[in-house]
Amino acid sequence: MVNQSDLPFRLLVRRYNASLVYTQMLLPDRLLNDQDYLEFYTRGLRDALDAPVVVQLCGNDPETVVRAARRVVDKADAIDLNLGCPQDAAREVHYGGYLLDKKDWPLVESIVSALSQSLPVPISAKLRLCQNTAATPDLGARLEAAGASWLALHARHVSARRRRQGAADLSQVRVLRERVRIPVVSNGNVRTWEDVVRNKEETGADGIMVGETLLENPCLFANVTPDPVKISLEYLNICREHPETATMQTMQTHVRHFVDHQCGRKPWFNKFRAALGRCSTIEQIERLMRVKVQRWRGLTPLSTDGDAEEGLPSEDLNEEDARWGDFGTRDVDLDEAFASISLVD
Repeated sequence: MVNQSDLPFRLLVRRYNASLVYTQMLLPDRLLNDQDYLEFYTRGLRDALDAPVVVQLCGNDPETVVRAARRVVDKADAIDLNLGCPQDAAREVHYGGYLLDKKDWPLVESIVSALSQSLPVPISAKLRLCQNTAATPDLGARLEAAGASWLALHARHVSARRRRQGAADLSQVRVLRERVRIPVVSNGNVRTWEDVVRNKEETGADGIMVGETLLENPCLFANVTPDPVKISLEYLNICREHPETATMQTMQTHVRHFVDHQCGRKPWFNKFRAALGRCSTIEQIERLMRVKVQRWRGLTPLSTDGDAEEGLPSEDLNEEDARWGDFGTRDVDLDEAFASISLVD
């Protein structure tokens, strides 16, 4: 998820049972030629609780992709090649989901093979359905032969304008799973925990990947629907603990998603979005959530040390965080992650 799989968000979803996470799709040329870009996206990567983690790259030149991968491989448990991005930028530069045409299969195979032979970590690929749907298992088999250790299939076709047009065809995940011998991860049609269970039963997949739904409910894999204010405060607290790992725009977008999930149709939601857009610090967003959003919801404001509001009830944020479930910390390697069924991309 471009600009959404930041370190604080990865740490947040891990608290709620996501067992394996991916970085956002990183651009090889920027990793090689932009030191600020490299430092920003590797800051905190795979440190402490951020493991196991898959670093996702895109690209259409084997040498460039391998050189970029070498820049980040010491902070990765695996490297993923994105073959599913439907955005206009991917179409213009010819990467992501626009490498699924059969004429590009030799190029894709050469990238996967070069990565597999050059790096000491597993290589995976995330793809969408080929335009000729029936050809997708053939591509999967060729990626396996080229050295891919697992595949993740978002069972929709590439469309820049309608990224999620229609339901994902989960039957194609099962077809792919039966064609290859490596693990297959299913992506698509998940809105609730029940969908996770149903998806795994229907596809026989080795794991379930969830992207955009986790932006709305980062507690999905714990089968919890969190209070939007409290989950926002928890995320912002992680951002404070890990400075310069998420931009202000990214923080605002996450908080907007959290609130939109349950309050998007409330009469005050547009007012909230405008106020959120005017925030320029974590403290301003926190104050918006603790005071204004609580009042708009008809609830008592939440106070914190230094809050200018007088007469607010004192509340310990740590106690509130614990109330939503401390799933603890645990050492999980890549094999153990695949024994579970929860991933975030």
